[in-house]
Amino acid sequence: MSAFDSLKDTLEQRKQDHLYRSRRTLNAAQQPETLIDGKPVLAFCSNDYLGLANDPRVIERFRTAATEFGVGSGASHLVNGHSAEHHALEEELAIFTGRDRALLFSTGYMANLGTINALLDHQDAVFEDKLNHASLLDGGLNSGARFQRYLHNDVTSLDKRLSKDQSRRRLVVTDGVFSMDGDCAPMADLVQTCQQHDAWLMVDDAHGLGCLGDKGQGLCAGFDQNQVQVLMGTLGKAFGTSGAFVAGSETLIETLIQFARPYIYTTAIPPAVAAATRTSLHIVQQEPERRAHLQKLIQTFRSEVAAMGLVLMDSPTPIQPVLIGSEAETLAWSQALETQGILVTAIRPPTVPKGTARLRVTFSASHTEAQLERLLTALQQIAQQRGIPEVAL
Repeated sequence: MSAFDSLKDTLEQRKQDHLYRSRRTLNAAQQPETLIDGKPVLAFCSNDYLGLANDPRVIERFRTAATEFGVGSGASHLVNGHSAEHHALEEELAIFTGRDRALLFSTGYMANLGTINALLDHQDAVFEDKLNHASLLDGGLNSGARFQRYLHNDVTSLDKRLSKDQSRRRLVVTDGVFSMDGDCAPMADLVQTCQQHDAWLMVDDAHGLGCLGDKGQGLCAGFDQNQVQVLMGTLGKAFGTSGAFVAGSETLIETLIQFARPYIYTTAIPPAVAAATRTSLHIVQQEPERRAHLQKLIQTFRSEVAAMGLVLMDSPTPIQPVLIGSEAETLAWSQALETQGILVTAIRPPTVPKGTARLRVTFSASHTEAQLERLLTALQQIAQQRGIPEVAL
């Protein structure tokens, strides 16, 4: 048996365990009613929370910037790929987040990996929420620092671990909004605990920025860079474009420029993407009605789904997981929705703990009330056909 034969066996086992993942091909713009694999669908699985990925103003700014700067950046930021549009976006993101400076990365994964590894080594310790995103966990594991996980959103658990640690540097790392549960980190308690133990706090607010706060400043609004020393955000979700950034003090950003390998050795995002993001950033701040509409959709969905007897997780965000439990049953619900032309992703282990497979419904400000009603009607029909799942909580 060759090595690749053993890989085939592993893949087959994954299929039998109802954990196999398959790609789909998007044939049109990222919007609620689109084409996937050549078929029209109503999608409730995009992270385009404010509906900016296909906004005409963002598209036009991308087009004009591409005419001026070309398509590719051509090099890393530290060679000659750092354009005026990149620089302006960094300055505007710093103002938006209330930080000294911001630094662009090509992806959120790179931002998290690069930041944690630039700040820590074997002399240090990193404390991570048990449900943190994979990129945060990988960053902590790869840093060489002593790696510890505290119970999800449990500040008492974190406090006990910090109390026993005497490392040179201590970094507490958490998602702001947890991507699979939709719940939020207890920011005030985390800030207080970190200050008590002289620890740094890093927050990945990828799913909060744009959606939460009066001006979309996310879960860290109201907490300055002395309280949340490292703020990371992505641009491919509520901002509708691509890339990521880290914001913080002058010392933090200069440290990342010197030591964050994914920043140093990666080609910069296209200047046109940076230019388009500047337009998105303006819209996020100037059009609060997008967030208001989003919240109305969320509240209606939660009320109606709870009335059906389905189990929802405690989420005030556009991420609304419906707990099903078993992997096979979750797939069946997702497939039943798809037969009605509605796309909702089935989330299964290892992304979430075993026994907590779920439908991950995500809302966009582009969704209409009529589209929400179509989803609710479909869920009601499936519940009547298959019965309400028994979820062991």
